[in-house]
Amino acid sequence: MPRGRFAPTPSGKMHIGNALIALLSWLQMRSADGQFVLRIEDIDVNRSREDLAEALVNDLKWLGLDWDEGPDRGGPCGPYRQSLRQELYEHELQKLHEQGLLYPCYCSRADIAAAASAPHGLASEGKRYPGTCRRLSPEEAQAKAVRKQPSLRIITPEDPLLFQDGIAGVNECRLSDGGDFVVKRADGIISYQLAVVVDDALMGITHVLRGADLLDSTPRQLLLYQKLGYDAPSFAHAPLIVDAEGRRLAKRSRGLSLSFLRAQGIRPQHVVGWLAWSAGLLDRPEDVSPSELVGGFDLSKVHSEPIRLTDEAFRLLFPLHP
Repeated sequence: MPRGRFAPTPSGKMHIGNALIALLSWLQMRSADGQFVLRIEDIDVNRSREDLAEALVNDLKWLGLDWDEGPDRGGPCGPYRQSLRQELYEHELQKLHEQGLLYPCYCSRADIAAAASAPHGLASEGKRYPGTCRRLSPEEAQAKAVRKQPSLRIITPEDPLLFQDGIAGVNECRLSDGGDFVVKRADGIISYQLAVVVDDALMGITHVLRGADLLDSTPRQLLLYQKLGYDAPSFAHAPLIVDAEGRRLAKRSRGLSLSFLRAQGIRPQHVVGWLAWSAGLLDRPEDVSPSELVGGFDLSKVHSEPIRLTDEAFRLLFPLHP
């Protein structure tokens, strides 16, 4: 059975860009008679807040979305909060250790920035890591360990990688272009790359639909699926909603959170219809519920280019305002 998920981080209010991903993920599963999972990605406790996690759940319900498994419903693949899954991550991390794929890294971001600059793509962590600590002798590593707690990096292969994305099409890259990447931070927090692979694999997720900002994470995650012995899901990366100048929306964007729209008296059906029109599922914006979109959902209709929030699009979203 197809299984998809929506996995928000409770570090800010849900805005229309997050809502678009949630809607498309939900439609993909409901149109395929699949199961939909809600997972809260709160592994970074310094960025996550409980009140925002509760607000995310309320926003999703306000939109008219539901889920088969999640932190409020339970299910056979829980816990559905990353902060409660640390033992699972450590178990999978040990599998990478046993294959000799990991090494400690003592470099700071400043060290990496000074050593090399990032190439195009695979640069989610900033500057490309040049492999400095991979070349340390045991004596050098031991000396550094006395002064600093290391992160853990995984060795990336030189071979090119090719994968098919459900929206972005065929992608080809070399993992080594981004350098060896972190799977466990120096502060002990498991990296996003590892946590999301472990979660999706153990939860039986077959389809991952998420924002295009995570497209360059896919090769890293495909490597982890392979090394951990799991089948990778199908990936589809939906377009981001950007402002008129092409800048990505942030959770702090004023006036674009679902809570603000709700406070302005805008109905959820209006937001859903506007999102569906923006993504290419409707010819014009009209008030609809998510369930009304299920029968006509077609992933091939979803735009691959960023969705610009032009003055006209903004007026259509805010019909109560001049």
